[in-house]
Amino acid sequence: MKVIIIAAGKGKRISNKFKDIPKSLIPVNGKTIFQRQKNAFQYDKNSEIIVITGPENKFKDLDVKYIHDTENEKHDILGSLMVAKNQIDGDIIISYSDIIFEREIVEQLYKTKGDIVIAIDLDWEKEYVGRTEHPISEAENVLLDKKNKILQIKKNIVNKEKIVGEFLGLMKMTEKGSRIFLEKINELQKNHQGKFQNAQSLEKGYLTDMIQELINSSIQITPMFISGKWCEIDTKQDLENAVKKFY
Repeated sequence: MKVIIIAAGKGKRISNKFKDIPKSLIPVNGKTIFQRQKNAFQYDKNSEIIVITGPENKFKDLDVKYIHDTENEKHDILGSLMVAKNQIDGDIIISYSDIIFEREIVEQLYKTKGDIVIAIDLDWEKEYVGRTEHPISEAENVLLDKKNKILQIKKNIVNKEKIVGEFLGLMKMTEKGSRIFLEKINELQKNHQGKFQNAQSLEKGYLTDMIQELINSSIQITPMFISGKWCEIDTKQDLENAVKKFY
């Protein structure tokens, strides 16, 4: 399995102390976010890890492949991923760089069948209690019908009649799924102009915008409902929570 971690962003929202380093390299109880992710992804001992960095690589691991997004200030997550699109083939996992999760969640992802699978937390709302620096309105939500078909993915979905979960920032694709994903990216880069889903442009898009584009194109996205611990680290408050949660 190939793993692509999108890690071109910095931790300036968390603290001035981390404003010049990738979020991935922020320590949580003596281990960086990246070290914890790497350990979880080594559930598959043959996994190949690829990290998308900014122009300057501050990672030190020699057993990892690096791809530099030299224009990362002009991009958001999707723009950075498109820099590494030549790596999108075969069985692959795509991951945000600012999330920590137990290996159990990676194991679940591996075992879930489907050409394009996304990890979803259905018990997500309790994690936003007291989370004032990153309110619930910023959650990347997934809307599902009663048959667990994914209908929509974006920030701040409120719907009392259907199922609403939170997207972790973990996505798995088979060889077929990778081909579908890459074909759609190539098509968009060739033809798309202007606003893209909820983003101001394709390059400023999020992974969720790309997933919504696939949904709109009638491409099946399979939900994987997680069990196990995880957290996002986007603010100082989040970092303090992660220190309590992951020893």
